[in-house]
Amino acid sequence: MSVELKIKDKIAVVTINRPEKMNSVNNSVLEGLSNAASEIKNMPVRAAVLTGKGNRAFSAGFDVSMENPMAAELGDAVMNNRPETVEKAIRKLRGAVDEFFSIPVPIIAAVNGIAYGGGAEIAARCDLSVMNSSAVICFSEVKLGLMPDFGGGAKLSKLIGPSRAADLILTARKVGADEALSLGLISRISRTDSALEDALEIADNIAQNGPRAVQSALSVIRRSMNQSFEDSLSYEMEKAVSLILTGESIHGVLALMEKRLPDFPDP
Repeated sequence: MSVELKIKDKIAVVTINRPEKMNSVNNSVLEGLSNAASEIKNMPVRAAVLTGKGNRAFSAGFDVSMENPMAAELGDAVMNNRPETVEKAIRKLRGAVDEFFSIPVPIIAAVNGIAYGGGAEIAARCDLSVMNSSAVICFSEVKLGLMPDFGGGAKLSKLIGPSRAADLILTARKVGADEALSLGLISRISRTDSALEDALEIADNIAQNGPRAVQSALSVIRRSMNQSFEDSLSYEMEKAVSLILTGESIHGVLALMEKRLPDFPDP
């Protein structure tokens, strides 16, 4: 299986499983991410962690080797000037990635090794991210005469600003953990140098909170990336009203008054 999915204690762990290929993305990985998203959406999952198998790579991005049928197809399309084939391939790639990032729970990247090209984009598209101190992020596409097309270029501009995004994408320079944190590219550097361990701890903290509250707040955060401040305020009001009417806060308030941990029911 090119993508492993394990669910325990309402936390999903999604692992890109191609360590021999630095967890690079091919058709099988795309299908695996899409399938994982479908499964997670149908289960009482409260947080998801995304990582790469082994300790060398989170993901080296798109598998450009001719062993990858999509890469071979794209090469043929270039040689024969078939723009429709290229567009179809990118739509397929983006469709699977977009499907994964439509999961309505927080997605935490555990950047356990190199994250290059599309791998860097996938990490950037996660809601939170933890990075090993030895890991490296590099938006390397332009070195191959390509550009970001996993949706990470657009997200990066929103995440760290257009000028800093241009610096990382147009130079394709490597960024270590300290700089990634200072840029706002990642959320945390792993304290234990085990990004997965720290990501699971974050996921566990999230899972203990009101699931409806987490999903509602996350929805506002995600949508604000593409809205004006005024529209975000309006949407926040809408979601806050809906959330309160679910009655989830009753569980939290009672637990506070009784000096115990809340036990929130699943949505």
